[in-house]
Amino acid sequence: KDAIECGRVVINGQKVSSIHEIVKNGDVISHTLHRHEPPVTAQPIGIVHEDNDMIVINKPAGVPVHPAGRYNYNSIVEIMRAERGHGWNPLPCNRLDRLTSGVMFVGKHAKAAERLTNQIMARTVKKEYVARVIGDFSEGDVICDQPVMQISPKLGLNRARASGKDAKTVFKKLAYYPPTAAINGAELKETGNRSEKERLRDSQMEWKAKEGYSIVRCLPLTGRTHQIRVHLQFLGHPISNDPIYCNQRVFGPSLAAGDALSDDDEDIISRLSKMGKSEAAEAMAYHDEMMEEYNKRKAEKMTGELCAVCETPLYSDPGPQELGIYLHARRYACQDGNWDYQTPLPVWALPPAGMDGPVDTTTETDPMALVDEVGELKVDQSRFNHHDTAKYTQQPKPLWIMPG
Repeated sequence: KDAIECGRVVINGQKVSSIHEIVKNGDVISHTLHRHEPPVTAQPIGIVHEDNDMIVINKPAGVPVHPAGRYNYNSIVEIMRAERGHGWNPLPCNRLDRLTSGVMFVGKHAKAAERLTNQIMARTVKKEYVARVIGDFSEGDVICDQPVMQISPKLGLNRARASGKDAKTVFKKLAYYPPTAAINGAELKETGNRSEKERLRDSQMEWKAKEGYSIVRCLPLTGRTHQIRVHLQFLGHPISNDPIYCNQRVFGPSLAAGDALSDDDEDIISRLSKMGKSEAAEAMAYHDEMMEEYNKRKAEKMTGELCAVCETPLYSDPGPQELGIYLHARRYACQDGNWDYQTPLPVWALPPAGMDGPVDTTTETDPMALVDEVGELKVDQSRFNHHDTAKYTQQPKPLWIMPG
């Protein structure tokens, strides 16, 4: 009724005089909708490979694959349709989280999409991701086989839980970069310049002891939702700008490291539900002595205002730091060796200014090579205690045993 009276519903392009207008055969009724959509990055969709059947893209972080929730035209499917013609129907064959970047397959026709989708579902495709995590990640091959359970479908929250679905990920450190203050061995004593209140605050944050960050190669052997993010959190090295799994205001000072048994899911859900609404999400990458300045930056949350046209609750625009996380799908390879597509390392995985480090992956740091060597991996449960995260993550030798 309101749409008719306001002229958003018209007949043959003309505003109707009342809601009792009689509609005749052949009349064209049009309804103009008013819609709000969050902004996404302007980074273009990269093309890794294209043939008559398939387009292999490098998905930018922050862009959802399909229209969903508040996103419609700002999605991979709709952007590609707009670029290549609205008569074409892009058919994504694999899914990446909105905040994740990297390799995706888009079928040009149904048969090609079905063929590759079946390959992925049959687990005959090897996937490799690269992540940037807090602290100095363990040397050697680290395997996490903690089951993953979906706690809240609405919030997209998953946790390591013994009663969850089987999940296994192989990790291998590519590089470690210490804090800027420790470059060239000239470690600066910054603590002397800090207030007692700041030192007390940091002593209560367990993650603060994990200085610097690591670039880690990740090979998921199963495909659970948020599997890599959950496993890295469990290992005590969450992705440093992850607004969910590296959020102290949601998980507390330990960031749920080594936690597979706690019964605080309802509290976690309650705190997480406030993020992006009444509170801005704060990942640990921004939770430091510059926190006060970060709070002044643009961050997405509900403003408390309503749209004057449609009365939709309004959100502030997200800041650049909220448009993605440090997780990139770098490589997809056919197990039979028929194809192998990969991208360069993302900018955030390259050595910081003034420091040396790898600008590409190496055979020595390849988790795929580990799986190829030993076949089916079996974790030796006697080698670690799930409740002792330090022991679990600092083990210098591979956390696996040869089959048989």
